[in-house]
Amino acid sequence: METKKESGKCNDGNCPHHGKLRLHGRHMVGRVSSARMRRTASIEIERRVFIAKYERHERRKSGIKAHNPECISAKEGDGVEIVECRPLSKTKHFVIVRKL
Repeated sequence: METKKESGKCNDGNCPHHGKLRLHGRHMVGRVSSARMRRTASIEIERRVFIAKYERHERRKSGIKAHNPECISAKEGDGVEIVECRPLSKTKHFVIVRKL
């Protein structure tokens, strides 16, 4: 019998490739900081902010929860691309589209 990994398909309705979830809005690239939740990953987005007073840049990080489909199943430490979608839960508004 063929498993989900071998077939490349998944039964997840919220998968951007195999489900019917529509994507719109912001595209971001980040790193998976935690993937311990079921079908959810915490993504760490790093950005640079200019501080005018000191005329220098500062690195800042944001944490975002994203849906982690079965077919992608990103692990901790992976680089991923996420895209905004409709709210999937109270805190999830993004879905992982691909691993980098």
